[in-house]
Amino acid sequence: MTESAMAVPLDEQKPEQANGPQNTLRDSVKDTMDAYLKQLDGHSTGQLYQMFLQEVETPLLETIMEYVRGNQSKAAELLGINRGTLRKKLKMYGLHQ
Repeated sequence: MTESAMAVPLDEQKPEQANGPQNTLRDSVKDTMDAYLKQLDGHSTGQLYQMFLQEVETPLLETIMEYVRGNQSKAAELLGINRGTLRKKLKMYGLHQ
């Protein structure tokens, strides 16, 4: 991935397919959270932030690790985090190799 491609926020990237309107990542997250909160129907839930992070981080880490073929140094660089932080997150979500 080039330096300039990494600098483009996900919600500004052009979809590769021309099969109609494509939602941005931001739109998808908002729509999903709106639907989730509607399902709660006023009931309280604890740890919503932690639950959300886990639901988003797990597939993000799985996808990135697959993309870099398990190379943690490349994954950490691509994600913009420390390799130690990446290793901790992989272990936390049971994704360590």
